[in-house]
Amino acid sequence: MRKKGANGQKSRARLLAVAANEFALSGYHKTKISTIVSRAGLTQPSFYLYFDSKEAVFNELMLKFRSQLKEMVVDSRLESGIQREDVRDVIQNVLRNLFGFLLMDPDLTQIGFFIGEEASEVKEELTRMIAQNLKAEQRDGYFHPEANMDIVAECLVGTIERLTLQELLCGKSTPEYLAEQVVNLYMFGLTSHRD
Repeated sequence: MRKKGANGQKSRARLLAVAANEFALSGYHKTKISTIVSRAGLTQPSFYLYFDSKEAVFNELMLKFRSQLKEMVVDSRLESGIQREDVRDVIQNVLRNLFGFLLMDPDLTQIGFFIGEEASEVKEELTRMIAQNLKAEQRDGYFHPEANMDIVAECLVGTIERLTLQELLCGKSTPEYLAEQVVNLYMFGLTSHRD
């Protein structure tokens, strides 16, 4: 039987946080339940009050990342009727929120986006959702009608993945800066326009 009440919830939350950190640092296979409980200041039997196995903890963390990411992307679709001059700022805000989400819990991001067996599947799902948003936004007239939004979505997810690993999680760049750079690249390209 699982513990009830505030102490039980705190212990469970502590186990999840420590487990996320251990998985992010050591990977799934090298992480041991004994290390998790030791770092959490709990006993191994107390671990089994909340989780059936190491796999159960990892799967819960993966599901948490996946569902939060999905909710964020679903909510990020541009609404109809945005003024053309505001589109850039709205998209930049969406990307800033996405990078902010990925930075908010770096351990969970490592698990869900990079080390979990389902990480590739998560990125494929992310790509599909972004493509759906982009196609709807394209129909609303925000983007060039001939742009292949499936390819744009693939490029965006690749960009987000690489920048998260090389810039965001190691503290080189902020979500704001990365969002600005990505928007400038995708909306204005690399060439300089001279009048």
